[in-house]
Amino acid sequence: MLLFVLNTISCLLSEPSQYEVNEKKMEKIRLDNPLDPKITKKESANKAKDTLYEKMLKRGEELLEKPLKGGGEERVRVQHNKGRMTVWERIKVLTSEEPHITFQNWGSELDGAGIVTGILDINGRDIAVYGHDFTVRAGSIDSTNGAKLARQILMAGDHGIPLIGMNDSAGAYVPDGVGGLDGYSEAFAAMRKISGIVPSILLMFGYNAGGGAYLPRQGSFLIQPENTFFGLTGPNVVREALGEDITADELGGPKVHSKSGVVDLTAPDELGALKTSLRLLSYLPDNNYSPTPFASTSLSLDDYVEEEAGLLYNTFTNPTTGFNTPFDMRLFLQQLVDYGDFFQIQEARAKQLITAFGRMGGHVVGFVANNSAYDSGNIDTESSRKGSKFIRFCNLFNIPLIFLEDVSGYAPGSEQERAGVVQAGRELLDSIVDLRVPRLTLIVRNAFGGAYCAWNSHHIGADFVFALPSARIAVMGPAGRQFVYKDEYREIICLYQKNIDSGMNDNEASSIRDKAMSNLTARYEKELLNPEEALRLGSVSSIVMPGYSRKVLGNTLLYLLRHYKPSPMVGTQRE
Repeated sequence: MLLFVLNTISCLLSEPSQYEVNEKKMEKIRLDNPLDPKITKKESANKAKDTLYEKMLKRGEELLEKPLKGGGEERVRVQHNKGRMTVWERIKVLTSEEPHITFQNWGSELDGAGIVTGILDINGRDIAVYGHDFTVRAGSIDSTNGAKLARQILMAGDHGIPLIGMNDSAGAYVPDGVGGLDGYSEAFAAMRKISGIVPSILLMFGYNAGGGAYLPRQGSFLIQPENTFFGLTGPNVVREALGEDITADELGGPKVHSKSGVVDLTAPDELGALKTSLRLLSYLPDNNYSPTPFASTSLSLDDYVEEEAGLLYNTFTNPTTGFNTPFDMRLFLQQLVDYGDFFQIQEARAKQLITAFGRMGGHVVGFVANNSAYDSGNIDTESSRKGSKFIRFCNLFNIPLIFLEDVSGYAPGSEQERAGVVQAGRELLDSIVDLRVPRLTLIVRNAFGGAYCAWNSHHIGADFVFALPSARIAVMGPAGRQFVYKDEYREIICLYQKNIDSGMNDNEASSIRDKAMSNLTARYEKELLNPEEALRLGSVSSIVMPGYSRKVLGNTLLYLLRHYKPSPMVGTQRE
């Protein structure tokens, strides 16, 4: 019986079931699914490849691929032979994510017209980008792609996202006539309209002149690598018009533009410039109504910083120069920021003034600091303009400011007066008075005269003014002794003349005079060159002991930020 059952089961398993039989029958009569991708592709290839629809699909693919190909392999090879990347290679440096191209194939030849526009994902942030494709008509601008560029710029402003622009253009497209100028004009206007609304970082690649020089300087920050040029005219035009034999680098290279302030940052090459733009972006907010990016840190704000105390002690106890020892504020700044990391803006211009971004407790801070290691730290025309530009940017984009003060005054002399130091100084003063962001001042050493007044003093509007014990606050520096101690000063001068008249040799008479003057200076410094009077008047909020500057400034800043709400300026304000 068991054997019979097993044989029966075996037979049943070996024979096809009724379901399987029915399935085979259905396969013969079933209609194919037109949406089945396997069938669609097969049938499309075999049956419908010559239809109008298929031709339209093919053209669509060509249009999508056309901007990616640029000017073709030969033009790309030429670009590489010049040591320059293509626009698509530059985009890959900025982000590893796939770019979202916004406006494609504008222009008479539907070739992208030498401008690529898109949205990039950079560390989770939406960043608008444009870049000239030099392999296509040398990245030149006509009326069509000028409108395309303007639309991209305005979209960044409307959506409140930063803009990165990669400029590599021969300028206006000459065959387009006035249309090329109209295209640039539209882009110029767009850049101005987003100024003060979203930050922009523009990079200068290749050889640019005319409109190609104007446009990038409209950005918040401009970065120029080595072996590039931009200017109103090229060296050939200068040679023909003025007879001046000059190279492109001497006329419009990064060394020239960084010292004048036309360029904010330089880099050794294109890769360095792109990496610099990413680092700069990490300090900037998306727009004028959002906070700056926070970066958490394990470094405490409450620790005593021994390096700071040692730096101040070694400087001001110098046996030769004492309080007249030049002090490099960059070394002091390193002790304030998280892990000593700060990012200078316009480093090569007016080195007696430091403008830099950094972080304290993870929060972005703008630093404006006198640097007496250069030109005694005096404020001149160039440093005033450098400072006012940076301060206004921070004010627009909700970046708190810390002023580090060590200034004996404004630079004197006829050269400065001819350069307009009064007007430039007024611009600096105005920018500080106009501040609405949290702002602190730490007086490290000298704070004299009008420079003290202008440098974010309490009565100018500082939230808090702190002073180290080494601070010297007065109307004048040591030279003020002759006005405070008039009689004593006059007696010293008269004694010197009497000694000369009595037959004393000049060396001995001068030695007596100088010793007396030194004693008078010491008295002036003891009685007036200190923070005590300012502390009594409330001009100084409190004294900060060396080693505790980071703690006091950092915690005060956190308090102010807790009660600060980022918001646009009242009315439209431009950079």
